[in-house]
Amino acid sequence: MASSGTYVVHPGYRGVEVVMGRVTPVPKKEGFGLKLPLITRVEPISIRQQTAEDQAECYSADLQQIHIELRVLFRIPEASVVTLYQGYEGDAFQSLVAPRIHEALKEVAAMQSAEQIVKNREQIKTKALDLAKQKLGTLVIIEDIVIQNIRLTRELENAIEAKMVQEQEAQRSKYVQQRAQIEADTAVIKARGEAESIRIRGDALKNNPTFVELQVVDKWDGVAPVIIGSGDNVMMPLAELERRREMRSNAVPAQIPTRTGRTPNR
Repeated sequence: MASSGTYVVHPGYRGVEVVMGRVTPVPKKEGFGLKLPLITRVEPISIRQQTAEDQAECYSADLQQIHIELRVLFRIPEASVVTLYQGYEGDAFQSLVAPRIHEALKEVAAMQSAEQIVKNREQIKTKALDLAKQKLGTLVIIEDIVIQNIRLTRELENAIEAKMVQEQEAQRSKYVQQRAQIEADTAVIKARGEAESIRIRGDALKNNPTFVELQVVDKWDGVAPVIIGSGDNVMMPLAELERRREMRSNAVPAQIPTRTGRTPNR
């Protein structure tokens, strides 16, 4: 048939040509092509980035079982299309990528405690990604590993949660203590400053008696003070009181007339 002598490689794929059971070393590019009918077939291999979900079981350094749910982003480079078709049967992820990632996760998890694995998820992912890339080389390119969930046993989860609560309470107590210490230090500094101020003022008053008068002048608002008399309930300014005092001191005392006695007529 005419159709058996043609093939089409779709975008994002490369074609592996097999002629009577023998693989052609160079993959077919995208597009339409001719092939020998009946004895030749072209197998499509995707070179697009692919996403696969997987689960891994591993043990931590303290021998706790860890269940990890992850998503892997990978792609097959064009130079590896023919090699993968010849050397690995079935899906490339299941036969090649997943086992290497499981190995990497187990090696990384074995160096961390269960608590550290839960807390340092990003660090676990980075180390596992680098290790998996080394194991796969250029055969398959792993773009990224996304750890979706880390599941522990119920007893271990409760123990880690209780420990984290205790650590948070300890941090809070430490903060309260530090704050109290800072407030106490501030009070001491303030008291020392006030004591030093009192000492300086006392020395100034001792060495300069007019210091008090200077302080009074500095604080005077320009309004003459008022003198309140309790006797007649009289209120008068201090200036008026001073004026009257001067008037009394400057006034000439009145001469008291002397009574002259007459000699009685005899």
